[in-house]
Amino acid sequence: MSLLRALLSTARPVRHTPQLADGLVPDHAVLLDAPDERLGPALVAAALGDHEPAATLLAATRGAAEWESRDRYVTRLAAFAHSRGEWLTRWLADAPGDPDALLLKAEVAVRKAWESPARAERLRELGPLIDAAAGAAPRDPVPWRLALDHARGTRATHPAFESLWEQAVRRASHHYGCHVAALTYLSAQCCARRGDAPRVRRAPRHGCFECFDFAEQAAADALPGSLIRALPLRAAFVRLVAGDPVPVQRSGQQEERIDAAVEQAIELSGRYAAGDPWPAEMRNMLAYVLVRRQRWAAALEQFRLIGPYATSFPWSFPWSSAEDDPLGRFLDARDRVRLEVAAAVPLRGRAGRGRSGGHYA
Repeated sequence: MSLLRALLSTARPVRHTPQLADGLVPDHAVLLDAPDERLGPALVAAALGDHEPAATLLAATRGAAEWESRDRYVTRLAAFAHSRGEWLTRWLADAPGDPDALLLKAEVAVRKAWESPARAERLRELGPLIDAAAGAAPRDPVPWRLALDHARGTRATHPAFESLWEQAVRRASHHYGCHVAALTYLSAQCCARRGDAPRVRRAPRHGCFECFDFAEQAAADALPGSLIRALPLRAAFVRLVAGDPVPVQRSGQQEERIDAAVEQAIELSGRYAAGDPWPAEMRNMLAYVLVRRQRWAAALEQFRLIGPYATSFPWSFPWSSAEDDPLGRFLDARDRVRLEVAAAVPLRGRAGRGRSGGHYA
């Protein structure tokens, strides 16, 4: 237990203030990257060596063109197969041309290559795997999201990236995963010369501000309720964790854009029910940014809406170590927010003592 959480465990004004505790699930009920009701059985079966439920699930998403769900399920199944892949090996042996198995194979291979010190070299060898996955399911945008990630890792040229982007949006013009991949590429290219960035929707401008240019235009084009509406928040997150200096004459503009991204994400979060697992990652990212902005009351509301659904991103970013603990960071941040909100409440508002102040009794 961290020092902060140890201190908070004895802070009665926080733990026993009904207006602060109401709606926050207890620590022991918070789950990290919990699967939904469709993915859960497939993961359990895979742990037992049975690939059939995963095959059925991915085939259903492909047949119904549920591209957002498909992308999420592929990512989670590949993460599991990364360390326990016998079930995927058996699946590929039984059905070597299955488009879903081929997509998982490519996703796992790219994931492993990203972890290698020789990342670019290993990734370059995987082009045929991604091509095979894309060719096996011509309507599917998910292999193209993988291709965009692959291009970033191999330091593909801007024209090459643009070509992949065009293929991705041709299949699903508002696919969230592809947009995140494009934004991540832009953030990696933030030192590119003006006019030398990939022409995604519109040529981005002014170095690192190209991320905002792309994200804001994509969000403006998206339907209400689409997670793409939170893309500017992701751009804001990138700027906050990067910590790169911004020219004084442009710092005010950055602050305005971050604030606008936060407000747009708050509006989007309000469109979903509390405790809904679908927007959980977006809400976790929003809570993180609100904490960084010291907007304690707004952050507390997002923690209430998150419910039990903590996500590794952003709490595992940008740190990486053997002691990485995204769930612990989530709980620490939530406790800090509760303490900060409690400190801002006059004592008479907490306990009806008829006096105000910041002293904890």
